[in-house]
Amino acid sequence: MSDDEMNIDDVAAGGAVRRKGRGFQSSGGNDVPASTAEATYDRVEPTNTDTKAARSVEGWIVLVTNVHEEASEEEVQDKFAEFGEVKNLHLNLDRRTGYVKGYALVEYETMTEAQAAIDGASGTTLLEQSIQCDYAFIRPPPSGPKRNRGGRNRSASPSRRR
Repeated sequence: MSDDEMNIDDVAAGGAVRRKGRGFQSSGGNDVPASTAEATYDRVEPTNTDTKAARSVEGWIVLVTNVHEEASEEEVQDKFAEFGEVKNLHLNLDRRTGYVKGYALVEYETMTEAQAAIDGASGTTLLEQSIQCDYAFIRPPPSGPKRNRGGRNRSASPSRRR
């Protein structure tokens, strides 16, 4: 056996700390990954619980459907700028044809601006097509235990009821 192999065995048997993976802190000797120890996440807290709309991380997003395939970003921007300051506008294009896919995402800072855009622009025309608007994100219906649907007892299986 060579001296190098013997030294490796001595270090392994002598209590060397082995750490696998990445992100471990070198000080303190704790094996908690640094990414989970200091992680902070953005959280969107509901502000209005009486509405069906949900806020995204950055603002209120309005989904505009039935957008004409030859519409430009400037035309959509001009249409929705009268309801408030448009924070972001996304007009998806088809890769194959290069035309608009038929929908747009318009982002506003406040819910009142987004609601004004939904109320004001729904049913209006953009390049001879009637567009429809609604919130892009909505809250799911409340989930909870369903109580006594149809008046039947659901506690026992059908074969055991008597």
